[in-house]
Amino acid sequence: MSRGPRRRSTRGSALTARGGFGGLLLILLLAAAAVLAFLYAGPGPRAPQGVATTVVLERGRGTPGIARVLARAGVIRSQTVFMVMAKLTAGGSSLKAGEYAIASRESMASILGDLKAGRVVRHFVTIPEGWTSEMAANAVNASPVLVGFAAAPPEGSILPETYEVQRGDDRGKVIERMEQARDKLVDQLWAARKPGVPFASPAEAVTLASIVEKETGVAAERPRVAAVFENRLRTGMRLESDPTVIYGISKGLPLGRGLTVSELAAETPYNTYKIAGLPPTPIANPGRAALAAVLNPPPTQDLYFVADGTGGHVFAPTYAEHEKNVAKWRQIERARAAGGAK
Repeated sequence: MSRGPRRRSTRGSALTARGGFGGLLLILLLAAAAVLAFLYAGPGPRAPQGVATTVVLERGRGTPGIARVLARAGVIRSQTVFMVMAKLTAGGSSLKAGEYAIASRESMASILGDLKAGRVVRHFVTIPEGWTSEMAANAVNASPVLVGFAAAPPEGSILPETYEVQRGDDRGKVIERMEQARDKLVDQLWAARKPGVPFASPAEAVTLASIVEKETGVAAERPRVAAVFENRLRTGMRLESDPTVIYGISKGLPLGRGLTVSELAAETPYNTYKIAGLPPTPIANPGRAALAAVLNPPPTQDLYFVADGTGGHVFAPTYAEHEKNVAKWRQIERARAAGGAK
């Protein structure tokens, strides 16, 4: 009996087709994974200028907003990949606002790590102890990362410190922070002041602290200098402080020379060779150590001090001892003058 033509099986062809499609899909998935890995962990774009690109991320931006800012700045190649990887690495909700310096060719993985850790660019404004308020305002106004204008606050109203600021901070607000820091410290020190200090108010303590600040640059001497001036206030002696006279002449700017006899004899509100008690305002912004010194001075009978030739001072309780110390200082001055003339 003859048979008809055998029907060709389609099963093998279907399996072959499925295998081919599966292989192609696998290749595509591997290729996509490779692209994703490159975009995430590989080198990022080159900085348009210099070695880094500055990017400012404002508060309140979600991950999509951050991705847009980074893409517009040219520091990532794909917003989509950034958002996906931020979610996959559980960092999308913990990206920190602030100013970042993104290095040229920095990887997306590194950028995400910086944003999670909050490795922001840090800016500082430093106000040295003994600066006047005008000097402090000038320093704040000179900062290129701040905005607005800061007027000079009242003398003695700010705390000399190094303050961290962020790009876009208002200069007036930065001065307010300095004033608040001083008020907080003065309140604390005043509450714990030594009984018997000769001040009717914290403002008077700040004024004397400013004089102490300008009289010595040796930190260890500040308490003793403070004690001398407080002993003088108690006994009714004039303070006779050169820095107060200078403030009355130049508002605290260095004269670049010694005081003249006529300047020491001039009748001004800041000439403590002529007036009794404290001048009407501070003559600078005293630091923590000077403020603490006037509110907790050491017990001493000293009423005088004069330079000792080493950058510090020598102290005396009587005028007779003080005269001897002054004579030694004059001898040092003459020796220096003679040495300089050779």
